[in-house]
Amino acid sequence: MARQRERKGGEDDVKDVCRNRRAFHDYEVLERLECGIVLTGTEVKSLRTQGASLDEAYAKVDDGEVWLVGCDVPEYAMGNLLNHKPRRARKLLLHRREIAKFAGGATQRGFTLIPLRLYFKNGKAKVEIAVCKGKQQHDKRESLKKNDAQREIKREMARRRKR
Repeated sequence: MARQRERKGGEDDVKDVCRNRRAFHDYEVLERLECGIVLTGTEVKSLRTQGASLDEAYAKVDDGEVWLVGCDVPEYAMGNLLNHKPRRARKLLLHRREIAKFAGGATQRGFTLIPLRLYFKNGKAKVEIAVCKGKQQHDKRESLKKNDAQREIKREMARRRKR
């Protein structure tokens, strides 16, 4: 029998390892999906202690499987000869229908699969991937202006509340 953990208020235990902040600047996020990731023991230990980098990472569909390419997980400091390769391709765990739906969106011209964040949920490593469309330079400038305006509005609202 499996031992059941008691949850406080039914909340999931989510601990972020890393985020791909550059993705929101360079891409327009259309659809998101959470998926599992196949890791070795030293990779899990390294993620828990040192973190990872999703800066140049992307996902690709190959023979009905989704692979995470370019994700940098540093070697585990206490590892020995059995340590992992830092930039190897890692398999993502999705159902066939999810792969078919997501692959259909990603194979269209101008669309790509980008990992947005890597995290632990209830002790299991998860990756949030998204179907994204690349932004043009003028779109990036427009979104920066919009973010600055939102920040200024929040700042003004906070200042008025203090009075």
